[in-house]
Amino acid sequence: MIGVRDLLSTYPGTRLIEANGDVFAIHDPDHDYERRPRQGWATIVNSDVNDTASDLDRPGVYRLNIGLPTQRFRETVDPDAAGDPTALDIVMPHPVYAAHHWVCVLNPDTTWPSVRALLDDAHDFAVRKHRNHTRRQDR
Repeated sequence: MIGVRDLLSTYPGTRLIEANGDVFAIHDPDHDYERRPRQGWATIVNSDVNDTASDLDRPGVYRLNIGLPTQRFRETVDPDAAGDPTALDIVMPHPVYAAHHWVCVLNPDTTWPSVRALLDDAHDFAVRKHRNHTRRQDR
């Protein structure tokens, strides 16, 4: 888990916010999150506090959640697939937020190369959303 957290902190403009033992990667290049809160682009969740779908209270289990653009989400997972949300090391639709184009993986290991690419895509998407927001504000 520490390795994933450290990796998230290397993405440009990313601010990590910790709450209840979970980590939220927020694209905040302007350092204005307090004035303009926004959804993170990736999260690391360590417990069943927010949902019990993945049985995260098992020792050593965490869920990496990744928010993707619609097309990338569709290329990555079948949103209607009814898999086992407690399975380790499988990229799958998020058990709660799949409708918002989030994927997740519990304890990525052999999936790490594809997960790393998904993190890159999620960060790029967050950067684009921020640029679009800034452009609209400057009008």
